[in-house]
Amino acid sequence: MPSPAAIPEPIETPVLRFAAHNFEPLPSGALYWRTRQTLLVADLHFEKMASFARRGQMLPPYDTAMTLARLETDLRRTGATRLIALGDSFHRPDSAALLTPADRMRLDAITEAVECIWLSGNHDPMPHAIGGTCLPELELDGLVLTHEPRKGQTGLVAGHLHPAARLAMDGRTTRKPCFVHDNRLLILPAYGSSTGALNILSSAFFGLFNWSALEVVMLGRDRTYPVPVKRLVGG
Repeated sequence: MPSPAAIPEPIETPVLRFAAHNFEPLPSGALYWRTRQTLLVADLHFEKMASFARRGQMLPPYDTAMTLARLETDLRRTGATRLIALGDSFHRPDSAALLTPADRMRLDAITEAVECIWLSGNHDPMPHAIGGTCLPELELDGLVLTHEPRKGQTGLVAGHLHPAARLAMDGRTTRKPCFVHDNRLLILPAYGSSTGALNILSSAFFGLFNWSALEVVMLGRDRTYPVPVKRLVGG
């Protein structure tokens, strides 16, 4: 992985203002916290396809390599010196042992180049044997970084639900992963290349947000886009 000390390539992206902090939502699904030189990602699900293969579902086992390539690019372009993964970094507690030698070398290069903090999730609740620090959750500058969203706490940044927005406009609909927040709770989209996404109008999100304050930022091919909540549709 190129050194994060290298001059980063410029990124043009809108600012996501949450709990008095400015973040940059990237089209990869990562969230860059520029003032802390920190890259936040959720739900990497490394070795998901390898886990399926062990159960007899022979799917192409390239998801980890694709996710690592995306992560290397984001670290290089932002110049981040810290990576915080919000849980479910591995698809199973034993998935770290399934890494190919090449993928393990790439992941080791990341953990050696930047500070890595791995928060536990429901898929990978136990510490894993890779570089960095494993924590259940993290409090940082008035924010609580964790895996599963919960109500009643201001400044909570989470993953777990793999949010997506379906937007209706001019007689057509578009469905993409998204960032969603109400200035109390912020949920990141899943970052892993083999992960699905769940419409934020589905029942899994009921009761989590103050919908009158909701802001949604949808992932695009080369940038992210704030979208009007009134244009959201189910499905």
